[in-house]
Amino acid sequence: MIRSLLAWLDDRTGYAGVLHEALYERVPGGARWRYVWGSTLVFTFSVQMITGFFLWTAYSPSANTAWESVYYIQNEMTFGSIVRGLHHFTAQLMIVLMAVHLVQVIIDGAYKAPREMNFWLGLVLMQIVLGLSLTGYLLPWDQKGYYATQVATKIMGNAPVIGVEAQELIQGGPKYGHHTLTRFFALHAGLLPASLVAFLGLHLYVFRRHGLTVKDENHAPETTFWPDQVLKDGVACLAVLLLVLGLSIWKGAELSAPANPAENYAAARPEWYFLFLFRFLKFEFIEHFGLAFGSIYVPGALMAVVAAMPLLGRWAGGHKFNVAFTWVLTIGIGALTLLAFYEDGNSESHQAAILEAHRDSERIKELAGGPNKIPVSGAVTLLREDPFTQGPRLFAKHCFGCHRYDGHDGRGRLVYENGADGKQVRGMPTAVDLGDFGSPSWMRAVVMDYSNHFADLKNAAWFKNPGDAEVLNPDESEMADWSGDAEALNSPENADNVKALVAFLVAQAAHKDNGQEVVADQNQVERGRVLAVEGDWAGAINGTSCADCHSSIGSSFKAVGDDDADGYPNLSGYGSAAWLKSFLANPGAAQHYGEKNQMPSYADRMTAEELELLVRWLTGDYAPTAVERYDNRLEAASVESGEPAAEAAEKE
Repeated sequence: MIRSLLAWLDDRTGYAGVLHEALYERVPGGARWRYVWGSTLVFTFSVQMITGFFLWTAYSPSANTAWESVYYIQNEMTFGSIVRGLHHFTAQLMIVLMAVHLVQVIIDGAYKAPREMNFWLGLVLMQIVLGLSLTGYLLPWDQKGYYATQVATKIMGNAPVIGVEAQELIQGGPKYGHHTLTRFFALHAGLLPASLVAFLGLHLYVFRRHGLTVKDENHAPETTFWPDQVLKDGVACLAVLLLVLGLSIWKGAELSAPANPAENYAAARPEWYFLFLFRFLKFEFIEHFGLAFGSIYVPGALMAVVAAMPLLGRWAGGHKFNVAFTWVLTIGIGALTLLAFYEDGNSESHQAAILEAHRDSERIKELAGGPNKIPVSGAVTLLREDPFTQGPRLFAKHCFGCHRYDGHDGRGRLVYENGADGKQVRGMPTAVDLGDFGSPSWMRAVVMDYSNHFADLKNAAWFKNPGDAEVLNPDESEMADWSGDAEALNSPENADNVKALVAFLVAQAAHKDNGQEVVADQNQVERGRVLAVEGDWAGAINGTSCADCHSSIGSSFKAVGDDDADGYPNLSGYGSAAWLKSFLANPGAAQHYGEKNQMPSYADRMTAEELELLVRWLTGDYAPTAVERYDNRLEAASVESGEPAAEAAEKE
């Protein structure tokens, strides 16, 4: 019955003849592993088509939903992460296989007559594959793809004559945004795959017409495509599948934070297979000639040579030139790629940017998977309104010029400045490090080691050259004298008193620990309050209570009047969110530091929302997170002022 059915089908379609011709194609010199590259390329494209269809069913191509839909695929959809991983890694592997296949074709001379047309069709296919990689990079609408693809559209804009028009056409207008995404999606899921299928069909047809190019027909007895070569191709395709499946399960496709046009993304780099061009454009002589020269004219000239190889190969020595040119080009691309990786790996600023990007990607997953989920305004809102994410950025923008946070600028970067000879040297802070502000260690240092705790103030220009102005001096003040009474403060009789005062000051600041309320020993806190307000210390200490100088302490923060301040900082709710907001808004007010203050007011430098985010970060008031703080860089930052940056880096 089956035979009758197949006979009927063959009579109507002639499939048996086509199948026989395909399977029993002659393979002079026998089946070989070197012939598998073309089949693996077709296989990887097939995997991308299949996985791409399933991704398409859940993807929503708009600026407000693209990242969110990819997040859903990655974290919510059954086997979604594996499907996306397969699509991602087969796309990358396809670039490698394509390069290997091209090099093999040139070495074997498979571009020579009568196979010129097939070679040129292969070059067209290569451009389409690169186009698919470029357009697919943007579709997750994350920071990495958003900023890397912007570079590509800007390069297009530098093309002669039609550059600007081409850029606006591809990005959907004069600005990079929502229409850029929809057009890239149309290219990636529509035009480019259809073009690839059409040209692949032509490529295979011409290939079948002329057959394999065999350098040594006596390598082994002649065989046919089935079963020997099919077996080798099948094994190679299985190896490819196992590789990308393993990467999908073990590593997974990356999804960085949602694209945010309002924020610079310092970690932006093209995918690794475009890194050679990125590094090439950084050479000084290339920058001198302009972006168009390095990104359009030079690559265009190199591709013209590759396209001309079938013509060059007709002359004596032409094939040798083609092979030599291919190897030089391959080694050059590889060397530039490795150089880019090496430089990025040894760049402190780039590594800090990568770390921050990784932290953002982990944090957004926490927020998106939290009880409030993703708001209608999009996932990018979660990061914009997250103190844990935005606090370090605001600190780096407004505070690190004087302060440090665990020795860095708030975002994990050490601070450098230009030295007298123009070289980069480690910049010294001119105000106290705020890394553990409001913590027990901070409060204890204020009580027990005031002068050293605020010693960085002495690095400031206003301290070194005060003129007639009265300045804060950490070595010469009532607090310095009180804290300097080390013998009495460190006596066994006062050990519990110090603990109680520190506990009170910490409780008054009311900072949270990773978003969680800190439970304090209320008896100890009350004992500390009595010490602060009334004083009950053992031994002779210079002043027995904080209230002897500070008229406001021991209660929740309130903005006391000028007459109540007595020239000393307001310590009611010292270190709390309310105190910080008042202090940052007007540090020169009489209830804070008055005429001795050198800190600018941030009431007109930050919006109310920014001030709220910064304060909440400093006080630990944010949704709990498993993302670790930036590494403590205090030891690395504790080099002497003026030490060259390179030497300081070696000490780390």
